Amino acid sequence: MTGTLHIIGAGMAGLAAAVEAAGSGPRIIVHEAGRACGGRARSYMDRQLGCRIDNGNHLLLSANKTVFRYLGLTGALDTLTGPHAPLFPFVDLAEDARWTLNLSRGRMPWWVFQPHRRVPDMRLPDLRSLYRLMNAGENETVADCLLPGALARRLLEPFAISALNTLTDTGSAALLGAVIRESLSLGGTACIPWFAKDGLSETLVDPALKHLQDMNVEVRTQSRITGVEEARGRITTLHTPEEDISLGPDDSIIMAVPAPVAHTLLANKIAGITVPTEFESILNLHFRLDERPIPQGSFAQCGFMGVIGGVTEWVFLRENILSVTVSAANRYADQNQDDLARTIWQEVCRACDAVLEQPLPPAPAAQRVVWEKRATFAATPEQNRLRCGPATPLVNLALAGDWTNTGLPATLEGAMRSGVQAVHTLGIKHPQ
Repeated sequence: MTGTLHIIGAGMAGLAAAVEAAGSGPRIIVHEAGRACGGRARSYMDRQLGCRIDNGNHLLLSANKTVFRYLGLTGALDTLTGPHAPLFPFVDLAEDARWTLNLSRGRMPWWVFQPHRRVPDMRLPDLRSLYRLMNAGENETVADCLLPGALARRLLEPFAISALNTLTDTGSAALLGAVIRESLSLGGTACIPWFAKDGLSETLVDPALKHLQDMNVEVRTQSRITGVEEARGRITTLHTPEEDISLGPDDSIIMAVPAPVAHTLLANKIAGITVPTEFESILNLHFRLDERPIPQGSFAQCGFMGVIGGVTEWVFLRENILSVTVSAANRYADQNQDDLARTIWQEVCRACDAVLEQPLPPAPAAQRVVWEKRATFAATPEQNRLRCGPATPLVNLALAGDWTNTGLPATLEGAMRSGVQAVHTLGIKHPQ
């Protein structure tokens, strides 16, 4: 393929599309409206904390094939850290219980027969919840499929909220079932957790930008596309505040922008286009300490811990920063941020003190609340039906983004998969 491929948006979907298409023939130009690439998965220097932090926490699983292919192509595999085993430490604050989920590596779930490796107090009949989720219909919610018991409360509910960024009473069981089919059902080898060793940009953004530069891909930041023109079934012009970019007959576009932006740009160009209209937030809190805590046990081995029975859901430790993630955070939108931060710090102390050499101080040296108000589309059955696929009636336009119909919720894997699918939709193949 010749001509120019314009990729609009340099979040994870756009970067994945650029990496997939690089070296395949067309000239590639990436247009990013902001000053930095990476979208909702990047790092930045925070003046309040006086250090570099991520705008969120992302836990990868070894089953995320598209993400790991991207990291392999960009030379970033060695920027990850994790336990190198399917281990997940948990604490239940409501019932003062601790355990480490230790999955069997093979597809046969031997772990469920060994009490020291499974969720405490779970019963084998509870596993029917997994079967129901993997076979759920498009109108069922996660709550419809969960059987009461320890497995649901201590594993499947927190897993669902993290994966869907939506509460279980409204979250799509079909989307969660798709995640389970690609991870837990394949055994522990598919469920080894990984996260960025130094930062999201150091793992997901900077190596990709270096790779794209080496492949002669042009990345333009502060390049906002404000409109498009269509004629005879194809996009003919891209509008920016500075200029109009005319497209030739061999030029193509991947629009990897948030759902509302895509709808604004295309509503008058594509009849009947639908995108998700409801969104969920994610709350992240970063607590800086004067000294690096020294973790013990599985917390030291993994670098993270799941928390249930409170507001806190996941705690990550990187050097002297303890970071907390709370998914489906719309439910806390009306609470005072300072009060919420104090509650979460108290929960972090309760969760971590028992697995640190020294207890945490009564208050952190500094803290930062990062509230991503429209982090993902609300992964409900109704919103899932509004997602469109990568192909459009305009022959030189494909869509990408975690909100498009990838069959997965709005995860890193889903975002990157959408970028790759958009490239293939345009008939572009990676040279390898």
